[in-house]
Amino acid sequence: MASPELLGERDLVEARQDIHVEEDRAELANGVPCSSLNAAGEDGSGGHHSKRGHRKGIRKHRDYIKISVPESRGTNLPLEWWKTGIAFVYAVFNLVLTTVMITIVHERVPAKENNPPLPDKFFDYIDRVNWAFSVTEINGMVLVGIWFVQWLFLRYKAIVGRRYFFLMGTLYLYRCVTMYITTLPVPGMHMTCAPKLYGDAQAKVHRILQLISGGGLSITGSHIMCGDFLYSGHTVMLTLTYLFIKEYSPRSFWWYHLMCWLLSAVGVVCILVAHEHYTVDVVVAYFVTSRLFWWYHTMANVQTLRCSAYNYLTNTWWNPVFNFFERNVQTQVPCAFCWPITWPPACFKNSCKRYSMVQSIREE
Repeated sequence: MASPELLGERDLVEARQDIHVEEDRAELANGVPCSSLNAAGEDGSGGHHSKRGHRKGIRKHRDYIKISVPESRGTNLPLEWWKTGIAFVYAVFNLVLTTVMITIVHERVPAKENNPPLPDKFFDYIDRVNWAFSVTEINGMVLVGIWFVQWLFLRYKAIVGRRYFFLMGTLYLYRCVTMYITTLPVPGMHMTCAPKLYGDAQAKVHRILQLISGGGLSITGSHIMCGDFLYSGHTVMLTLTYLFIKEYSPRSFWWYHLMCWLLSAVGVVCILVAHEHYTVDVVVAYFVTSRLFWWYHTMANVQTLRCSAYNYLTNTWWNPVFNFFERNVQTQVPCAFCWPITWPPACFKNSCKRYSMVQSIREE
């Protein structure tokens, strides 16, 4: 039988070992790798040697490995619908400004009897086709309809929507400037322009409202004014819509891209076949639209360009607006789709809690 003194020493040793075990557990909670725990032994019968070995291993390997968990990509793409609303108002404002500018420029268009159409190389080889411009406007409406349906199914439709509205508004703002500073004569003797109103402000407002109500389309009978030639607004819409359809759809949908490209290309060619615009109007419209689209998306998709001292695109006047819209978009917008309306709505969803396996084990 052990003496009381020996029992007291054993109790003291066991108490010290319990303190060391608690210290070891605290160190494990602070980031010791799982391999250290496995090397120490957990069979329950290892005795003092396994505990001492485990304690020595912890003290020996103090270079802990920090494992960083990547943030979810969704956190880098906040929707921010209020910014989309601002971009929409910006686009609507510039579209209305365009109709006002068309009304102003119409009063300055020279009579075709005094100033015949300018020479155009395309018109020299291709005779005018009466119904060609109707094909342009029908193709444009179909293309915009396709883009609208595609936009509804995009997961990040708020980000894409404000990009579309901002670029469209900017392109029509540029158009207001170009058509105002240089007024070209009508491109063909077939064009019939509405009579000039001169100082009749009320009649001018009526024409502006008529043009807006008809969407600025000739097939609706709302576009009866002349002077909005440089550059072509129809080419802007056909080109911009196709570029967005291609950019925010899967790359494997080549047949879809080809169909939309044909709609856009045929529409642009029919503008010239109908002799509704000079060739320079279409060329400038395509050049400005495509370059503005590519510049904006290059800056949006390449994050390093935003803070680069060698990025001369930051000298553009719209760079502050770009920074406002894209400040919280810190990665490329993926081509992801979802249902536009979730069903069932949140109020009909099951409100019962779902427990994970870890939570159920803790409760047991």
